[in-house]
Amino acid sequence: MSASATADEPMVTTLPAAAESPAVVTPEPAPLRMSYEEWLAWEHEGGLSEWVDGEVIIHMPAKPEHQRVVDFLNRLLGLFVQFFKLGEVYSAPISMRVLPNERAREPDLLFIAGEHQQLLTAKELAGPADLAIEIISDDSVARDRADKFYEYQRGGVREYWIIDPRTEQQRVDVYVLDGRGRYQPIPAVDGVYHSSVLPGFWLREDWLWVDKPDPLAALAEVVGVERLIAALRATD
Repeated sequence: MSASATADEPMVTTLPAAAESPAVVTPEPAPLRMSYEEWLAWEHEGGLSEWVDGEVIIHMPAKPEHQRVVDFLNRLLGLFVQFFKLGEVYSAPISMRVLPNERAREPDLLFIAGEHQQLLTAKELAGPADLAIEIISDDSVARDRADKFYEYQRGGVREYWIIDPRTEQQRVDVYVLDGRGRYQPIPAVDGVYHSSVLPGFWLREDWLWVDKPDPLAALAEVVGVERLIAALRATD
């Protein structure tokens, strides 16, 4: 009998402390590298990707608040551009290389004016869009507000919209290139932003934050109900 137990008490056996398991460290995956031509032909599942200095950057899939704004603007701008025969509107994924042999980006939305359609090849937009729009996600703040801002400025994207739809932010920033090739902010007037590359188009910030934004109702505000009805009748 152990000296620590009496006749009326059960014997307690003390086991040695278990050795701590070493922490398992998961190594970071190696960057995915390939040529630009390989990236153009590469198919993958998940979010969008961009080609940056030989490295493929894969982005997280979009959240509903992000995609809601993309879909609304894609339809609104597409209808406006079609209405006035101004060019083409594209949504990602489409590769845009603002400078030859440099980074390839995939803006959420871009507009190419009719006079610049020759930049659009079978594989890419080989030059700057007239308007690029990025919708911010949690992982894209620095990329959209810094990296792409300076790339698009240097490459000559004439107008750049940065839209942050996140509930705690809900912010729109519109920039236009000045005569020196520098982006200048365009302030809103009573919550409305006027585009310089889309003559007659304006964007009301409040349209972007509702649960079900209506592109036809917004287009009617921008164009005018009578002109919109006349255009719709002409297509019947």
